[in-house]
Formats: sequence, C-alpha cells, structure tokens
Amino acid sequence: MAISNLFQKRIETLKRKYDSLSKGKESLLRIIDESEIPESVYNSNAIENSTLTLKETEKILLEMEVSRNISLREVFEAKNLARVMDYVKIKALEKELDEELILFLHKMLITGIKDQIAGRFRKKNEYVRVGSFIAPSPEHIERMVEVLMLDYKSDVTSFFLDKIAKFHLEFETIHPFIDGNGRIGRVLVNYQLIRFGFPAIIIRDKEKQLYYSSFQQYRDDKKTANGERVFTLALLESLNKRITYLEGKTIMTLSKYAENKQVSFRSLLNSAKKQSISAFREKGVWKIGVS
Repeated sequence: MAISNLFQKRIETLKRKYDSLSKGKESLLRIIDESEIPESVYNSNAIENSTLTLKETEKILLEMEVSRNISLREVFEAKNLARVMDYVKIKALEKELDEELILFLHKMLITGIKDQIAGRFRKKNEYVRVGSFIAPSPEHIERMVEVLMLDYKSDVTSFFLDKIAKFHLEFETIHPFIDGNGRIGRVLVNYQLIRFGFPAIIIRDKEKQLYYSSFQQYRDDKKTANGERVFTLALLESLNKRITYLEGKTIMTLSKYAENKQVSFRSLLNSAKKQSISAFREKGVWKIGVS
C-alpha cells in the first residue's frame, strides 16, 4: 500500500511553502531543531519503556540535578541519544546512509551502556525477541541489511515517505542489534528525511499503539499502511510547526484558540490529530498559530 495522493499533495504543498519561507531563516530553524531534542529523546526512550519524564530528560541534558534517584543507564540513554540526534542533523547533510554509518550511530548510542555490543550487529547465538516475535537468526543479519540498503537506494519510483516507512518496518523486523534497535531505527528515519530536505519528526509515545501495530501488520501481511500513517501525520505536524514559526504567527494553545473562537475543543483536537488543521505539539501540548 502507498500513501494516498491526497496526503502526498498536502506534503508536497507544505514542502514548497517550507522551502520558500526557510530562505534567510536558517537560524530560526536551528533553534526549533535544538528545542525539540529533549522532547524527541524523551519520546523515543519512553517508547522503549524508559521511566524518565520529559522534565527529567530536559534536566539531564542540561546537566541539572534530578529530584529522584535515576539509574545510570537511563542517564546514558538520554545523553547518548541526544548526541546521536545532534550528529545526525549535521551528518545527513554530508553523505548518504550506509551500513558503516548505522554501526557508528549504534556505537554512539550504546557506549557506556553495553560497551561489548556497541557498534556491531548480533553475532552467533545472539537471539532477540519483541513480544512473541523472534527476530531473524544472527547469521542472516548482514545479508538482510545489505538487501535492505540496496532495495532502498534502488527504488527511484516510490514516494519518498513510502520508501522510508518500508525501510523502517523492515529494519525493525530484522532487529540487527541486541539492544537499541528502536531508537536507532527512529534516528535513521530522520536521517533519511533530512536527506530529502525535510525536517525531523517526533514519533510520540502517545502514538505507540498505532506505531507498534504497524510492525505487527508488516510482519503478518507485509502491509505498510499503519507505518505510513504514523510517518505521514508526524511529518505534516513537523512541517506545520515550522511554517507557523517561519510565518511569524502568534502561537496559542489549541484549548485557548477554541475558547476564543467559541468552537468545540474536542472537534479541533480531532482535526489536529488528523492534521487537517495546522496544529502541532510542544511538550505534549497542542498549539496553533493565528495571524
């Protein structure tokens, strides 16, 4: 299945607007990117069942004291992932994604957590499972990753987001590492988006149910519809946020906007979740720009 023509056109329309407004405002876009790092780190780690809150993640990244005892592992997970995200935003502008880079990003992520597995694929007798799903045997991983990379690079006809969604679903199905597969997989999505000239997205813990169902759907039937929906909505939200800032609009919470307009907040919220209005989230709060 592929992303509908309607959504493709919406993405392409917003991309043209984003490109036009971005000229001369690179510093603003950098500030937006930097401000999203804690939120992106928090959500990616939360999907993997980290106990850190967004506020705790922010404090850790700012080297501030946290009010409760937190495991050293969770501190490293936050700091390492932030470092990987920062690196990706620069490196993606310089070179195409390849296997060597994937291994390097994994080393950055896992160093200090499990040094013995950092920067390498699973070896003989290193099996992993996600729920009831048992990932492919270690001896097949290198070949499967090679095929994945070749298929992605040789596909010159598919819509770019279809390609990225399929790559991600297959990467997570291969599960090439003992640990860190999900976080690295989501980092790679942003690497690929940046290569296509798009901003990074945030896959949010609140959307975990649909996100996880996309893997089940792909593994059972090789269908990609749920994964495509996750990435489409996240990209529309990312574009809408940046366009709102680039246009210099006044930003208010969606609840305040509903109050001012005397319209149903629930209706607006549903529209925001479907991205049929140009709303976006900051620290989990839905907001919208007004002229």
